[in-house]
Amino acid sequence: MEKLLIVDDDTGIQKQLKWSLSDYDVVFAENREKAIAAVRRFEPRVITLDLGLPPDPANASEGLAALQEILAIAPHTKIIVITGNDNHDVALQAIALGAYDFYQKPIDSDVINVIVSRAMSLANLEKENRTMKQFAGAETGIIGNSTLIDRMREMILRVAPTEISVLLLGESGTGKEVTAKAVHSVSDRAKKPFIAINCASIPETLLESELFGFEKGAFTGAHRTTKGKIECAQGGTLFLDEIGDMPFNLQAKLLRFLQEKVIERIGGRQEIPVDVRVVCATNQNLQEMVANKEFREDLFYRISEITINIPPLRDREEDVIILAQFFLQQYAAEYKRNIKGFADDAIQALKQHRWPGNIRELQNKVKSSVIMAAGNQVSAIDLGLLNSGDDNYELSLNLRTVREEAETIAIQKAYALTDGNMSKASALLGITRPTLYSLIEKYGLNLHG
Repeated sequence: MEKLLIVDDDTGIQKQLKWSLSDYDVVFAENREKAIAAVRRFEPRVITLDLGLPPDPANASEGLAALQEILAIAPHTKIIVITGNDNHDVALQAIALGAYDFYQKPIDSDVINVIVSRAMSLANLEKENRTMKQFAGAETGIIGNSTLIDRMREMILRVAPTEISVLLLGESGTGKEVTAKAVHSVSDRAKKPFIAINCASIPETLLESELFGFEKGAFTGAHRTTKGKIECAQGGTLFLDEIGDMPFNLQAKLLRFLQEKVIERIGGRQEIPVDVRVVCATNQNLQEMVANKEFREDLFYRISEITINIPPLRDREEDVIILAQFFLQQYAAEYKRNIKGFADDAIQALKQHRWPGNIRELQNKVKSSVIMAAGNQVSAIDLGLLNSGDDNYELSLNLRTVREEAETIAIQKAYALTDGNMSKASALLGITRPTLYSLIEKYGLNLHG
């Protein structure tokens, strides 16, 4: 069920609206401070806001202040202001400040339902459009809308059409191969091959033949002439991942190829011209390796005419949920799971985790959660992030809060595992049915959403 925040200090109006809007998961706030807290916690797409809030219920000043503050932190929220007087000027002022619509008391259930439904539909449509734009990643296929990613995409779009050499720097799991593919996909070589090779994953004795190929009879087992990765990338892009792990003696042969655009297969004497763009990547400090005579200085300058730094996921917090939703859709379709999204605790856990394994870790967590989820939403438990032992994970130290959160998650899990059978769920939890119903009411749980 969609979250709907009702900001009103009148308990009678609260009850009436909750009854009228029973199709939504309703959350209440009776003043501006609690409304802001609810917006941050629940991220509702639609809010009904009474302008006459305490401590100044006779005027609209507090309500208008709440309106502006909410839109400042959640600009896409649809806010329906509710006023109890005939002052249309105040209502128009609220619209001018960014409110979606206004409604005048007394409450008519049918009318308010139509207004909220339209607001929710529009909010969902706009969110879908924003998500599609984010997933599209402009022309590069790189997902995210953080400032760091926007800058990186701009660099890729500037560099790709040229033949300048590109060095990608980033931690393990940040998406260096995805970035290399982005450079290739928006270049003039996009219709030609993209060939990737990891210099750290191939034994030193085999790496040379993998790159340059070999002639028949060049060594024991060379039964036929074989092209190397460089030749296979003819006209396209060769991606050398973990270039810092390339053996020192092989670096000279790579440098000659980059300078002369010709290769010789192992055991061969013929120079073979090759038109290939090379993009390199590493998570090591190549300048430090040059200083330690572990990497050729001339090769370093040849491959790093332009350096693109790929930010770790912890530095692009805005993109975590976007990426998680993208992977969720991908794996839900792949494994044919009817999973609609992330539960509130999962969203919170995704935001708070520091992601030492970067995007690869996030992708694996979401993939396993799609398989493990018992209901139609992924929980923090499904993600394996609840009490994960990560020292950077921000757990509440308030025992009451911790207990309530744990009980809420346990009830939701038991309900999902027993397909909504309250007798089985209570037995699974080790409590009586009356106790289970009491806890559900206590925490305001809507288990049908």
